[in-house]
Amino acid sequence: MASTRVIGLDIGTTAVRAAELEFGGSGPSGRSAPTLLRYGQVGLPLGAVRDGEVVQPETVTSALRQLWLQFKFSSREVVIGVGNQRVLVRELDLPWMPPAQLRSSLPFQVQELLPMSVDEALLDYFPTGEFAGPSGRTVQGMLVAAQRDTVNANVLAVESAGLRPTMVDLNAFALMRAVARGDLAERTVAIVDIGASVTNVVIASHGVPRLVRTLAIAGHSITNAVASSLGIAGAEAEVLKREIGVGYAVGPEQSAAAEAISEVSRTLIEAVRNTFVYYSGNNPGAGIDVAIMTGGGSHLPGLGQYLSSASRLPVILGDALVGLKVAKSFDRGSLNGFESLVALPVGLAYGVAA
Repeated sequence: MASTRVIGLDIGTTAVRAAELEFGGSGPSGRSAPTLLRYGQVGLPLGAVRDGEVVQPETVTSALRQLWLQFKFSSREVVIGVGNQRVLVRELDLPWMPPAQLRSSLPFQVQELLPMSVDEALLDYFPTGEFAGPSGRTVQGMLVAAQRDTVNANVLAVESAGLRPTMVDLNAFALMRAVARGDLAERTVAIVDIGASVTNVVIASHGVPRLVRTLAIAGHSITNAVASSLGIAGAEAEVLKREIGVGYAVGPEQSAAAEAISEVSRTLIEAVRNTFVYYSGNNPGAGIDVAIMTGGGSHLPGLGQYLSSASRLPVILGDALVGLKVAKSFDRGSLNGFESLVALPVGLAYGVAA
């Protein structure tokens, strides 16, 4: 049987990133490890993508064309992700039906639960289990409802670059597939993906998502606080933020910047910790074993130790390359220290097996 190649495309706030995986003859659902053939990224100017939504389509389209031209991906078919505060994800039990029938019935079953009209929403359902309920066979799962215009803006930018989206997946599920593998797939893990504009928190138990939260505070929130405090440009504030980190002693000349970093970091970590507490309170005896940090914001010096102290959990950096083969033509060393940044495009490529 021929191999299958899949390209996951992440449209982020600061860059577009793509990863091409080749799955063996048994396809993405097979047991053999896939091979990373290509990975590339092209930066985006500030404001082109805001809160996970394309707002400057021509800029993003141009970056995507450059990405394909520079890194020579073998196909124009892509899996893209969606994940911002205009995407609702919640646990929901429904009467059992065959999967296709269940999904087609969603507009009628969930219209009372949505903060938007069902006509304005794209709906999906991710089954996680089933049980015998008072009314008979019942499916447990997670409802995903995205504002249609949020998804359409990203799809149009991708199509304008000559690419063909074959699937739109939830970023949170992609993150879980990318880093909760191997031994971590058998534990209860909390994935904390700190991007530029949003932080996604995904709690998964034995490879099954149990809670998804999107927080409107992330890496740029800290950068903007430093820029505002010191009256400097964002680029300069970003460099200073990385130099100072959080929780380290600094001299008087850096005290104002350090305080700005600490204040926003404290707010972010408290929101993450509260998400952990909420999960534990609703799942007695099923505590979280480990927190996994991904995304560009996770590389802020000291932030992982801060999260570990606040949550009393071990915290590790996610490595989306664990369990992957790497093509001889690909320079694996180019990703040393940045393995967590490829989590979304790699996880999106895995989505075809979901």
